[in-house]
Amino acid sequence: MPKYAALIYSPAETQGTGTPEDWARIMAEYNEFGEAAGAAGVLAGGEALHDTNTATTIQVKGGKGGDMVTTDGPFAETKEVLGGFYLLECADLDDAIKWASRIPGAWHGRVEVRPVVDFSEE
Repeated sequence: MPKYAALIYSPAETQGTGTPEDWARIMAEYNEFGEAAGAAGVLAGGEALHDTNTATTIQVKGGKGGDMVTTDGPFAETKEVLGGFYLLECADLDDAIKWASRIPGAWHGRVEVRPVVDFSEE
């Protein structure tokens, strides 16, 4: 069955904000989604990511064997940040989109759905 990455984005200005009650409510929503997707057999994995201030961006200038340059933080300044992802195993893109619309990130920000390359089939 094909796999789809459901990438969860939220507004950058809300990163790290909210009361403990807000976070408890949001986590309850994510737990509810995880239970439903798991029970349906479509949840193949997923993780939350730490805030963007913990990111390190790496670039090798000059290609393979070139000089490695690291930068604290994400590569680009954006209005939205990637906060986590789910790996969904669904019959097709329409089914993956249906499940992704149930992810709380779709209500609080955006969820991008992308097919995962299956190199075993090539």
